[in-house]
Amino acid sequence: MAVILHRCSTAVMTISTEERNFFVTLGERIASLRKVHNITQVQLAQTLGVSQQTVQAYEMGRRRIPVSALPIVAHTLAVPLEELFGETSRTANKRSRTSRLQQQIEAISQLSKTQQHFVSQILDTVLAQAGR
Repeated sequence: MAVILHRCSTAVMTISTEERNFFVTLGERIASLRKVHNITQVQLAQTLGVSQQTVQAYEMGRRRIPVSALPIVAHTLAVPLEELFGETSRTANKRSRTSRLQQQIEAISQLSKTQQHFVSQILDTVLAQAGR
C-alpha cells in the first residue's frame, strides 16, 4: 500500500515597489474609467466572474489583476488596452472615440422603438444640415 503525502507550501511572491506602484496606478485608472462609464464594481465583478471585493482590491492595488482579465476590463470600459496602461496616442484616442460611438449605438438599441425613432429623426436632421 502506497501512501502519498502532499506537502503544503505557501510560496509568497514578493513584488518590487515599482510593480506595486504599477498595480496601484492601474487600479486607479480602472476605477476612474469605470465611474466615467457609470459601471459599478458589482457590474464589473459580474463581467469578470469575481466578487465585488476582488474588484475593489484590484482598484486599490491590493491584488494584482490577472493579465487574462485585462482585455475584458478594457472592452467593458470601452477603452483600448493602451489606455488602461496609461498610454495615450493618437491611435488610442481614435479608438476611444469609436468605442464611445459604439457605446452610444448600443445604448440607443436598448431604447423603446418610439425613442429610437426620435433619435433617428434627430440624427437625420443633423446629418442633412451638415450635408448642406
